[in-house]
Amino acid sequence: MYASTRQLKLSIDMSRIRTAAMSMTKTKVLALLKEHRDERGLAHWKKRPRSLKSFGIGLTKLRKLAKQIGRDHQLALKLWSSDVYDAKVIGLLIDDPKQITREQVEQQVDELNIGLLSHVFASCGATLAKAPFAFEVACDWIDCDCDTRRRCGYTLLYELSKKNVKGMDDPFMLERIDFIKNNIHDQEMWVREAMTGALLGIGKRNKTLNKAAIKAAKAIGAVDIDYGDDNSCEPMDVMKHLTSDYLRKKLYG
Repeated sequence: MYASTRQLKLSIDMSRIRTAAMSMTKTKVLALLKEHRDERGLAHWKKRPRSLKSFGIGLTKLRKLAKQIGRDHQLALKLWSSDVYDAKVIGLLIDDPKQITREQVEQQVDELNIGLLSHVFASCGATLAKAPFAFEVACDWIDCDCDTRRRCGYTLLYELSKKNVKGMDDPFMLERIDFIKNNIHDQEMWVREAMTGALLGIGKRNKTLNKAAIKAAKAIGAVDIDYGDDNSCEPMDVMKHLTSDYLRKKLYG
C-alpha cells in the first residue's frame, strides 16, 4: 500500500512537471528569469558594453531553470531569438538533440556575438554536444577559417572526449594533439583557450593519449589568455590536471 501511494505521488509529480513544461512560453520563461534576477551578476554584466540584455543569472542557476522547463525544441528557437543573454542560454540548454539540425547550428554559430555565449553554445551541458552530428560538426569547424567556429569546434572536442564517439579513436586524437602542439600559439586568443581545453579532455581518455598530451603541454608551455582586469579567471593549468594523482590512479592503477 505504501509503495503504491509513493508511486501514485511520483506519477502525479511527473505529470505536473510535464504539464508545466508543455505550457511554457517565451513570455513565461522571460518572467521566470526576471523572477530570478541576480543583482550582483547584473552589476558585473554592466561593467562592459554588451549587445545583449541580461538578468545576471549564473550558469548553475540557469541549468536548474532549464531542467525545470524541460526539453522543447520550438521554445528553444524562440528563446534564441531573444535579445536577453539568459534566455538564449536557456534555449541552448532545453533544445532537443533529436530535432536540432545542421542548418540551425550553422545559423546560430554565425549569430554568436559574445565570448560567454560561444562557450555555452558548444559546452556546459548545451544540446549541440548531444546531437548525432556533433562530431561531424567539430571536425568541420576545427579546420575552418572562422575563429568562432574553430573555438566552438575545439570546445566540442572537449565535450565529446568524455564519450565513446565513433571516429574519435586514438589515431585521430594523436593527430589533433600534434596539431595543437604545433599551432596553438598562432591562433586567436579564444581559440587558444578552446584548444587548451581539448588537449586536457583528450589527455584524460587513456594512457597513450595522456602521455602524448603531457608531452605536448610541456612543449607548448604557457598559453597567453587575457580575461580582463575585472575577471579572476586564469588560464587552465593543463599539466596540473594531466598529472594529478587522481588521473594517474585512474589511468595507470
